[in-house]
Amino acid sequence: MTDGEVVLYETVGHVAVFTLNRPAARNAINAEVSTRFEYLLNVFENDRNVYVGIVTSSHQETFCAGADLKAVHKRERIFSRKGGFAGLVQYPRTKPLIAAVDGAALAGGCEIVLACDLVVASSKASFGVPEVKRSLVAGAGGLFRLPQRLPRQVAMELILTGEPMSAVRAKDLGFVNELVEPGKAKLAALALAERIAQNAPLAVRESKICVDRMSFMSEAKAFNESNRALVKLFMTKDFSEGPRAFIEKRAPKWSAQHPPMLWSLLVSMWYTGRARL
Repeated sequence: MTDGEVVLYETVGHVAVFTLNRPAARNAINAEVSTRFEYLLNVFENDRNVYVGIVTSSHQETFCAGADLKAVHKRERIFSRKGGFAGLVQYPRTKPLIAAVDGAALAGGCEIVLACDLVVASSKASFGVPEVKRSLVAGAGGLFRLPQRLPRQVAMELILTGEPMSAVRAKDLGFVNELVEPGKAKLAALALAERIAQNAPLAVRESKICVDRMSFMSEAKAFNESNRALVKLFMTKDFSEGPRAFIEKRAPKWSAQHPPMLWSLLVSMWYTGRARL
């Protein structure tokens, strides 16, 4: 980890920590941030020893202020090829991310939070999409992800007024998983990540993949997707390790090894008819 990087990356056990690190610009997103974040997500996804990620900030008052308008004015590409805005909001992840928010997450900053799977926030955090105040729209996922995470009327209030929502209200509405004291968001997010990392890593990944794919599926297609995940897990070493560890009264030792792709594909097709990996 180099402190001069615009996004810092470190691993703590099986947990990766991404830190937005442009404090002088309130972590506003420019081309350099988007490129760097996408690169680090590639590292994260390809590291078999890392199971969960946390996104946090080096700024004491701001998680992320959104797009860097100076960069936009210079016509910088703040959307990366694979990850979209910030290199993150459209990235096809299979591992869970936790947003650790200890300040204002506004505009694109809120959309970064929306791209994560869980949210830990301090009581001084706030969330908002003020784009309409500048004749813009929340085009990095806010317009459809906010109504997925909040009651429609509340999401419309945030989108149409451009006014922020406090972390306390966000917790009451189920937008935030855990509310903590100021300065404790990263520590609490690490504790939550460790709880996730204790579980079988491939099962966690397949569960996340299923939830993401099932969001707009019919019930029949959702069952097919569940079967695909189950069959894939049946063929892993960890599928045997879980019950064995239980019987032997010890902590499981996860290998996180995928089955051979061709064999996995053939068995999944046989079991589910038309399931895809």
